[in-house]
Formats: sequence, C-alpha cells, structure tokens
Amino acid sequence: MTNLMQGKTAAITGAASGIGLECARILLEEGAEVVLIDRAEDRLAMLCEELGPKAHPLVLDLFDGDAVSNMMPRIEALVGPLDIFHANAGAYIGGPAAEGDPDAWDRMLNLNINAAFRCVNAVLPRMIERKTGDVLFTSSVAGVVPVVWEPIYTASKFAVQAFLHATRRQVSEHGIRMGAVLPGPVVTALLDDWPKAKMEEALANGSLMQPREVAEAVLFMLSRPRNVVIRDLVILPNSVDL
Repeated sequence: MTNLMQGKTAAITGAASGIGLECARILLEEGAEVVLIDRAEDRLAMLCEELGPKAHPLVLDLFDGDAVSNMMPRIEALVGPLDIFHANAGAYIGGPAAEGDPDAWDRMLNLNINAAFRCVNAVLPRMIERKTGDVLFTSSVAGVVPVVWEPIYTASKFAVQAFLHATRRQVSEHGIRMGAVLPGPVVTALLDDWPKAKMEEALANGSLMQPREVAEAVLFMLSRPRNVVIRDLVILPNSVDL
C-alpha cells in the first residue's frame, strides 16, 4: 500500500461485485473512504463489514430516478465532500439484433445510459462548486470498436463515450477530470449470457481479464497529477486482436 488515495473520498455504483468491488477494494487499500452503491442490501452490509470502517454501504436502485438525482446528500452524509465518482454499474446483452428482446434492451440501455448519465448530473454540481473532482465511467472497448456479436451493448457504450467527452470539455474549466476505462472481456457476471462455447474458448486461450486488473488501471488514472487527465484507457488481454 502506498496511500495514493489518502484523504480522498469516492463513490462507486455497482460496487457489490465484479469491477466495482475491486475498484472499491483497491481505493480502500490506498487510503480512501469509499461509498459502495448497489441495490443488494445484504451483500453490501456483509462486504463493508469485511472491507473495514472506511467502506460505507449505500443501498440504491439505479432505476429509481428520483433516488439517483437525490443521492449526493446521502453520499456526503457518509464521507463528506466527494472527490471521486465512478459510474461503474452496467448490464450486458449480446446476440443478433434480429433475434433480440427489445424489452430486455430497454432495461440494459436504461442502466448503461440513462442511469449513468443521471448519476453524473447528480454529482457534478457540488464538484463544480468545489472546483475539483474526478468522474470515471466503466465503459468498454465496445465503445470505440463496434463488436459484431453485441450490437446493442456496443451502442450503449458508444453513447457513454459521446456523453463523457462532451461533458468533459464542459467541466474541465472547473478543475474536474473525466475519463473512462475501456476493458475488453472481464470475468464478471456480465458475461453470463455469453455462448458456452465462446466462454470456454476465452478461458482456455487467456482472452479474459480479471476485475483486479481493471481496478489497477482505474487507480493509475486517478493517481495522475491534477494537470493530467487519462481520458480513455483501453485495457485488453494480450491475446485479443482489436
């Protein structure tokens, strides 16, 4: 531990598992106070007890628009002024567009796009007021390279990239940095609907990353000097040819 985040406060959505949990874990290891945001109340309570006194649970359903828009006072009640917000929560749907379920698409798009954007809308005013802050997205390499087997997911991440960089240019004058980590395939629950044969092949040939590897990239982004912004950090397994 090098205390890179000593004195910092952070909030992470989708923090009860996968990339969000590992990002929370690494920030805690580096000295930050972290609010873990998720709707899984029992799991959050268990995780925060395990992670220690600097980990704080915040039970929140990201599909509840009013609750998201009013989450900043709840975050500040737990850790004080917020330095880092990580819009990590997301869902995945793959498969041919001609065979998909538009109702399932709607739910994924609402989470990956609408809820994420609403979160940023909720936290930016206080960061602008304080003239400092970091806002990160967990995006995807699919946000810059259209992936043929996941057109709807790809579209959601292209939307994230567009929103991120347009907003980044609006708020940079206020001392706020915005960026995205764009992983390739990671071993998380988001890949549960991958075809079995594809998953087995990926595990066998080493083309899947672990969440900790993404968390280490996020820590690198956040620990740069304030005059430097990592606006996009693509992280891929070495065997992925994109």
